[in-house]
Amino acid sequence: MSDRIRIAAAQYPIERLVDFDAYRAKLGRWVERAVGEKARLLVFPEYGAMELASALGDEVAGDLSRQIEEIQIFRDDFTSVHADLAKRHGVFILASSFPMRDENGIFRNVALLASPSGAIARQEKLVMTRFERETWAVAAGCGQTVFDTELGRIGIAICYDVEFPLLVRSLAGAGADIVLAPSCTDTLAGYWRVRLGAQARALENQCFVVQSPTVGDAPWSAAVDVNVGAAGVYGPPDRGLPDDGVVSKGMLNQPQWLYADLD
Repeated sequence: MSDRIRIAAAQYPIERLVDFDAYRAKLGRWVERAVGEKARLLVFPEYGAMELASALGDEVAGDLSRQIEEIQIFRDDFTSVHADLAKRHGVFILASSFPMRDENGIFRNVALLASPSGAIARQEKLVMTRFERETWAVAAGCGQTVFDTELGRIGIAICYDVEFPLLVRSLAGAGADIVLAPSCTDTLAGYWRVRLGAQARALENQCFVVQSPTVGDAPWSAAVDVNVGAAGVYGPPDRGLPDDGVVSKGMLNQPQWLYADLD
């Protein structure tokens, strides 16, 4: 693991997009801003990719079933733009999670980790909320991976997953130094539930946990219409670390990058 790492966690606003090129330009601006601040690991939130549905028109964006079906046309471009940016800038990027349809027609919530080589790894969400499971028909994934990188060993626990101690304990037991917790919550209570889970997992496992949320209102979207949250980087309250375990935290609901230097 490197001696010192600058992490950037996005408080990412859900916005209307004209087409995929508009998304590519927006993502490029966000990445360039973080790279300009010397960040080496960039973390985007859960379901930030759902803003792509706006590029297909209000009728699609306002229909839960149609939007996840039809944004599949962007899947390859979505993957390649993150791989290209990571390679161009020599950084690791956790892409906003994307509900990907598998060969059996089942949708799973997938986070992609792009590396400086341009390689792409993936982690599926394991525990689904009732909304995902019962209303949206997004199914639970399977398997956990700890990614061995030049920055250290990185695990991913998508939103609800970070609230379950044994899931993150499994990542820590496999050597994770940093656990990334991209999130998407539509209430203040939901944000705090994920945040408290992230802080508890950092304490229990003596590791860092990074939360990155979606923010802002998008009334045209059936999936991510209300987004409440703040980014945070948490560690165990211990010698050499903040007494409350909060390494860095953002301003609630404000689009921004949050930076933290981890030793």
